[in-house]
Amino acid sequence: MTDNDPPSAPDDLTPRLMEVFALVGPLYRRVQRKVEQDAPIQGLSVGVRAVLDLLREYGPMTVPQMGRAQALSRQFVQRMVNDAAAQHLVETFPNPAHQRSSLIRLTDDGRAAITAVTTRERALLRHVGGDLTDADITACLRVLGRMLELFDDVDVN
Repeated sequence: MTDNDPPSAPDDLTPRLMEVFALVGPLYRRVQRKVEQDAPIQGLSVGVRAVLDLLREYGPMTVPQMGRAQALSRQFVQRMVNDAAAQHLVETFPNPAHQRSSLIRLTDDGRAAITAVTTRERALLRHVGGDLTDADITACLRVLGRMLELFDDVDVN
């Protein structure tokens, strides 16, 4: 939005936001398939990759914290953490703030695995090209963030 563009009325935004939903679903599924196709190369499922990425971005976290951050059930995140631990990609350690909820952190192997995956993804994203600008990306992030806020209260457990 520029200084000359007033905010749109909700009734005008709704059909446009439905267009966003129509693109986000297929985009997510295609990315998920691509990650799964590459899984034999890296040995990572989409879920384990999400856990590793969270830990790389935010440092040690508990399973419930990861679930909330990704809007996923604690049980699903626990299974992904267990899978990652079985591959020696993460490890648990005591949480001084909560005895029953251990902290999870990346191992050196986990850090190497997520670095390899994100390096490959960045190389793929370099092919987007076209006439996109930084302002386009900023606007996209703003819209998706606002839409995500709308569903913040959805219970995933």
